Amino acid sequence: MSSPFELADQWGPFQVVHIYRPQSGLKAIVVIDNVACGPAIGGTRMAPDVSLLECARLARAMTFKNAAAGLPHGGAKSVIYQDPSVTDSAKEETMRSFACAIRHLEDYIPGPDMGTNEQAMAWVNDEIGRAVGLPREIGGIPLDEIGATGLGVAKAAEVAQQFSDLKLKNARVAVQGFGAVGQHAARFLAQYGAILVAASDSTGTIYDPDGIEVETLMKLKRDGKPVTAMQPGQILGRDEIVGVDCDIWIPAARPDVLNKDNVNELKAKLVVQGANIPATLEAEEIMHRKGILSIPDFIANAGGVICASVEYHGGNQTAAMDVIAEKVERNTHDVLSKARAKGILPRSAAEELAKERVKAAMCQRRWG
Repeated sequence: MSSPFELADQWGPFQVVHIYRPQSGLKAIVVIDNVACGPAIGGTRMAPDVSLLECARLARAMTFKNAAAGLPHGGAKSVIYQDPSVTDSAKEETMRSFACAIRHLEDYIPGPDMGTNEQAMAWVNDEIGRAVGLPREIGGIPLDEIGATGLGVAKAAEVAQQFSDLKLKNARVAVQGFGAVGQHAARFLAQYGAILVAASDSTGTIYDPDGIEVETLMKLKRDGKPVTAMQPGQILGRDEIVGVDCDIWIPAARPDVLNKDNVNELKAKLVVQGANIPATLEAEEIMHRKGILSIPDFIANAGGVICASVEYHGGNQTAAMDVIAEKVERNTHDVLSKARAKGILPRSAAEELAKERVKAAMCQRRWG
């Protein structure tokens, strides 16, 4: 994709900004997709291999996610071309430079995403007074710490029991990408009686059909160790997690990890999309034909942005967790009910729901 106009349609993008600051070496892109519902909330992703296409697709997912959740916000996304494993001082310089570069983009409210966290948002907020997902010490609700997105993923899985023969009690769970989202999704699902049998990160996969102690694995990750350091368990390749024997498969890492080349390896009955755009459309269609229920990303992983919206409007952590549970449960039920009634993909049903809400907002205000 060489131009944002290649994906342009009636929904957006509203604004695309390419950023380069030679003094700091900052290279970034901001895509504000749609602001009909209000100022756009969307995370800031840091990775060396991000792209305009990825940013635009993620921004559109945020438009639909915020609309489906009934939030007074449009969708946006930003990407920074940098390895997130740089030193804290180097990351601080990058984030402060990025913040200064987006100061004038008042329709965009950045939040944490892959490669950034609450501390990164604190640096942004210190520069421009506009960010969400802030540390608790400065009045924020630390969504990664409390597991806001993971809670939503677990709630979506809970609702899915009504639309399949799957029960969470003793259900075997595999998490692809055992980071902030994946860890808390596993933690909340364990509270429902599910059993984590596999988890992966960039180093590989740990698999144990007898079950993996979630809290122990989370502590190991906090100590900076890979999942493959967990014992007991069988060490597999990073991508082998796609084919492990499980009931629930949770993608919680990069886009398009499920595609036509590997989706047939899935043995799960339910896929709950913890990551943004983790499956291609072809993969979604194949899962649907095989009878694998797949809950779309912008329905299942909306917990983080719901939490961010509650924070932005002055709410507290308790209120955020209650709103996440209520909204994700209701929207998951509405989407799966519509998909069943019409015989369509859950993603198609979810997009219908989101587009109806965005279209209604676009008719109510002058936004473009």
